[in-house]
Amino acid sequence: MAESKLDARLTPARPDLAAKHLEGQVSATRFVEGEVFEVSSGVAPMRREPFSGAMQETEALKGERVTIYDRTEEGWAWGQLHGDGYVGWLPDIALYRPAAEPTHKVTALRTFAFPGPSIKLPPTETLSLGARLAVVREDATFAVTQEGWYVPRRHVAALGAVETNFVSVAERFVGTPYLWGGRSSLGIDCSGLVQTALAACGIQAPRDSDMQEAALGRPLPLTEQTRLQRGDLLFWKGHVAIARDAGSIVHANAYHMATAIEPTQEAIARIAAAGSALTTIKRLGQTAPAAARG
Repeated sequence: MAESKLDARLTPARPDLAAKHLEGQVSATRFVEGEVFEVSSGVAPMRREPFSGAMQETEALKGERVTIYDRTEEGWAWGQLHGDGYVGWLPDIALYRPAAEPTHKVTALRTFAFPGPSIKLPPTETLSLGARLAVVREDATFAVTQEGWYVPRRHVAALGAVETNFVSVAERFVGTPYLWGGRSSLGIDCSGLVQTALAACGIQAPRDSDMQEAALGRPLPLTEQTRLQRGDLLFWKGHVAIARDAGSIVHANAYHMATAIEPTQEAIARIAAAGSALTTIKRLGQTAPAAARG
């Protein structure tokens, strides 16, 4: 049956409810169209179940769109992110109906949104790399958003602006705490680091490491003769790292509980000793579109 082949992480379907477009593909008591909302907070957790103690599957950043199919009286909303298709429960309070299309994105590792044109004011929100904003005007050194937030102008760029080297973006996260399901500079996991760094270069990537292993790049031989290049991706079961050069990697990992740089062979040996052998090395093609941010 086709239903068994669908990835539950990317399929808005439960026994009691499913997205209308899945009718005929999955079994559910009822099918609904869903409503589009936008993430209003800086970072919103997407959880496996609708309560605050449930496992965090991923995070949604400010400005991301999500189609919501269900809500609970306790303040949780179940839906699917438009960016990478992930499905889960978000806090309802973190969502609002879109008022304007995003025009800009945060390009700093993190920044603050202020309620007025002064950095001495208490920040209204913390924004992370990749957050999307609808900027309505500029005011001196600030970009003013539709909410009336004042964001340092040097920390944002037009949506079409891209970085030129995703490895350099990943290296900026060194020291960021490890967080399962994290996608921000406040906390990030291994596949979140890869996805976020590639996104900064205008390259869309799946959310989880197994999805990335299947979708990204071309495989290289797993031999000692294989010389790693900057930007190669190394995969283990449940983990991914980025090659910085022939001898070192950068990765968000639970061993260091942070994004860290370490010698490649030491990492391979350490992870193998913990019971997981290297499964794949992937080499990406062009790592950034031709247009680049100046």
